[in-house]
Amino acid sequence: MTASKLFRSALAAGAISLASFGSASAADIPCSTAKLIVPWGAGGGTHIIFSLFEETINKMGGPKVQVVTISGQGGNKGAKEAKKAKADGCTLFAIHQSAIVSYLAGRVPFTWDAFETVAQVTSTPEVIGASGDAPWADFKAVIAEAKEKPNTIPLGATLGSTSQFMWLLIEDENEGAKFKYIPFDGTKQRVTALLAGTIKLGTVNIPTAEKNVKQGTLKAYAIAADERLPQFPDVPTLKELGTDMTYSLDRGIVVPKGTPEDVVAMWAEVFKNAAENEELIAKLKAKGTPVVYRGPDAYAEWFKEEYEAHEKVAIKIGMFKK
Repeated sequence: MTASKLFRSALAAGAISLASFGSASAADIPCSTAKLIVPWGAGGGTHIIFSLFEETINKMGGPKVQVVTISGQGGNKGAKEAKKAKADGCTLFAIHQSAIVSYLAGRVPFTWDAFETVAQVTSTPEVIGASGDAPWADFKAVIAEAKEKPNTIPLGATLGSTSQFMWLLIEDENEGAKFKYIPFDGTKQRVTALLAGTIKLGTVNIPTAEKNVKQGTLKAYAIAADERLPQFPDVPTLKELGTDMTYSLDRGIVVPKGTPEDVVAMWAEVFKNAAENEELIAKLKAKGTPVVYRGPDAYAEWFKEEYEAHEKVAIKIGMFKK
């Protein structure tokens, strides 16, 4: 049988080997297209980012991916689905710090180490957003009212997720400040409520903030980064305003526990090649999301350190009892 016939036979059987594409890291998986579970709704930041990775990877001539949204339970519905999937390389899971926070909040009985780490691919700083009719002149005024009238400012968040945890950290950094948390299942619903003015505060991704701040339908009070963003040169960082912290969503890929090392290495290489694609880098930059790549071991070490930092604060504020 010729090589071309072998290749066609492999496709027909749904089996793909990375060796077929000239890579140094070969691994067999029983599918030609892997499912990439995004545990939040279509149109949110995570979905947009991994849809761009999907587009890039599927042009690379190697194993393909298909983004599948399984939203609900603040990302935990998709996490549960990914955790119970076969460890054969045909299911990938899009993850960020929500996997840590959901565990610490008791919303799910497992965290990042229930999976095998493949790669971190991006890091996106959070924007402190507010409705267009929010009454405060700046973020210091927000903090002052949250201290003077605790638990009265309506703030949108997915309870037990990063969108709440960042505000808990802000409360911890500003003793006496307390917000009134209004639950939403995802970013899209939260932003819709901000635009309608039914809540006054919430985190907003950079493209949404950039568009709506220009239109006057949202306000940006602060950036949770070390430096001001080029999209918002006049918006100060939290550190500039006396809240000594940063917070970003660091997105990456994991696979079910027990996935063979060569398969993990294969997908790490696929995402590394995609992360080096200049067109993808430019598209992500336009959306305010820098590419930050870490391979399997470095990503696991990063997650371990990130978990320890989150756990420390969760214990301090009474969220988690070790």
